[in-house]
Amino acid sequence: MASYIGRRLLWFIPVCLLLITFTFSLIHLVPGNPAHSILGEEASQESIRLLEAKLGLDQPLPIQYLRYLSNTLHGDFGNSLYGSQPVINLIVTRLPITVEIAILSILMSLCISLPLGILSAKYPNSWIDHFGRFMALAGAAIPTFWVSLVMVFLFSVTVQWFPALGWVPLSEGLGTNLYHLIMPVFAMSLPLAAMESRMLRGEMLEVLNQVYIQVARAKGMRQRVVLLRHALRNAVLPVITVIGLQMGGLLGGAVIIESIFSLPGMGQLVLNAIVQRDYPVVNGSVLFMGGTILLTNLFVDVLYAFLDPRIRYS
Repeated sequence: MASYIGRRLLWFIPVCLLLITFTFSLIHLVPGNPAHSILGEEASQESIRLLEAKLGLDQPLPIQYLRYLSNTLHGDFGNSLYGSQPVINLIVTRLPITVEIAILSILMSLCISLPLGILSAKYPNSWIDHFGRFMALAGAAIPTFWVSLVMVFLFSVTVQWFPALGWVPLSEGLGTNLYHLIMPVFAMSLPLAAMESRMLRGEMLEVLNQVYIQVARAKGMRQRVVLLRHALRNAVLPVITVIGLQMGGLLGGAVIIESIFSLPGMGQLVLNAIVQRDYPVVNGSVLFMGGTILLTNLFVDVLYAFLDPRIRYS
């Protein structure tokens, strides 16, 4: 297992290099001049040239890329072009909000998908199964931003049950924090729950037809024990894989959710940096998100071996 983890960590190096190169190239293709955006419309060409020289934007792109790559390999993501704050400080400040939303979204999606998937497999072609498949189809088809806007209109504007905007840190109380995150978390969890419930239903139906399940039933085991201890443990493995892959979608979807609900997380940080053409912040944030996705998928692979003793990594 240790050698497998070591090999996977070594693969992170070329992947991160490709991510750095792709992000650096793409952000520089965005039209506009950061120096012009910082100084405003009334700035003179001389002032713009002086600021470009100060920020190093007057150098050729290959020189800028090599300098950024060298600094990144030394753990220096640079400073924001707006305010000169270190990029790593901005990421550390915004990251807990996005991570909390992602974790709560995964937990809520499991609370929805596990009962739907298990009951749909236990009672195939029943009204429960039809309802579960309809909910899965609706959750996968309806866009997240549309669900968010409808929830804001219904629960914030019409009945005024939940706040439409803002975020409260955990230091001010867990209940208040969760109260402000109910709607964004629910909106993000719906497409996750749709995919998880559909996959769990299919895997459960296949597992329930296996010989060892029939033997367990023949021994007189209770239906709940057969479903949860024997069938679910084997059927849930592909769902765990989906959760690991969905981490990238959660981080990307956070851009939309955080913009709609005005949450000061990583998504809003990246969106503002793209609009302002803040190259260091965009590069650092995307690289950090990419590293998080890589580590999450590595964790999922390692978790596989603990959940299924048949899996061994040499």
